[in-house]
Amino acid sequence: MYSFFRKKQKHKQNNTREKWKITRRCLDMILESAKSTYPNEFGGLLRVDEKQRDTIVEIVLLPGTVSGDAHAIFRLHMLPIDFSIVGTVHSHPGPYPIPSDADLQLFSKHGRVHIIVASPFTINSWKGYNYNGQEIEIEVI
Repeated sequence: MYSFFRKKQKHKQNNTREKWKITRRCLDMILESAKSTYPNEFGGLLRVDEKQRDTIVEIVLLPGTVSGDAHAIFRLHMLPIDFSIVGTVHSHPGPYPIPSDADLQLFSKHGRVHIIVASPFTINSWKGYNYNGQEIEIEVI
């Protein structure tokens, strides 16, 4: 089961090769949200389709999320109990969608798939990562 609420466990090498997809509609929403909060960071959670559990279809905005020019703080105590939430998305105001140390810590504790979008917030300025911070391919459908 893919879940944001998972026990900390060691993963076998094969588990790092999960295949993920995202709808173009959802990716466009992420990019537009990042543009609208620029120069501050945007942050949200990734939700998969109930039937196609490998396909990201929505973003969930947590109440109380704080955005600044160098951070987005998630209020994880506001996280709904929702097993279709599989990871996080946030923006970087600069041109590089590369995870920081704080990003890597978040990735390792919460979720299986993560997206970082960077300026100029276009279809070519984002990357996906797994819980280890390794870059992964996310197919846009």
